[in-house]
Amino acid sequence: MTDTKKTSAVPIQVGLFVTCLADLVRPKVAFAAVRLLEQAGCTVTVPQAQTCCGQPALNSGDQASTERIAQGVIRAFADFDYVVAPSGSCTGTLRHKYPELFRQDLKWAARARALADKTFELTRFLVEVMKIEQVNASYAGTCTYHDSCAGLREMNVHEQPRRLLQGVTGLTLTEMVDANVCCGFGGLFSVKYPDISVRMVSDKCANVASSGADTLLGGDLGCLLNIAGRLRREDSPVKVLHVAEVLAGMADGPGIGEPESDS
Repeated sequence: MTDTKKTSAVPIQVGLFVTCLADLVRPKVAFAAVRLLEQAGCTVTVPQAQTCCGQPALNSGDQASTERIAQGVIRAFADFDYVVAPSGSCTGTLRHKYPELFRQDLKWAARARALADKTFELTRFLVEVMKIEQVNASYAGTCTYHDSCAGLREMNVHEQPRRLLQGVTGLTLTEMVDANVCCGFGGLFSVKYPDISVRMVSDKCANVASSGADTLLGGDLGCLLNIAGRLRREDSPVKVLHVAEVLAGMADGPGIGEPESDS
């Protein structure tokens, strides 16, 4: 499938892969993704049969569980034109890990490749497939952007979110030092090597502070939760948001890792 927008009058059918962290920790990110996709002219469906992408099982070496999970995801999203997720990590799993997982399985290899070819990270889909150049949003703040490892290195996401953020009224984007360096989360890495992970996220927080930004943005909730947790421990006033929340005009309220208001 080519990465070009359909010319047909029929709306593009997008299956939204919500991701576990959006579902359990920050549902607003999924709602923001739906808003952005619908504003771009897509018809969005959230398949109830979807589950985790299987990345934790895969990283743990549980091949059998990963295959079962992947087969369920492939079935759930088989009938959509595209699969879009607000996560470079999850889309990287669907797009790159699934074909490798089933490379010797004649029954599932083609289905895994078909899913992979139509799977996109949210901002890359908006810019490269839907050709969106301007969003209808405003944000009064100075933001800096963290490039997640999976989004940058697996999904080639770098310029796309920055291009969209340039169109947000009132927003100033300032780059921090080492924006593309790992925050230390890395899923199981932060569990297996906690001391190294803490040092890495502390360095990231120092770079955020040095940028002068009052808001940190990113495209992967795992990274953002990790950085937000460290910022809170350091009593930093920096607000942490998923880029979709700002682009969709849904950046009001507490940031990631902050307690919800009682009002």
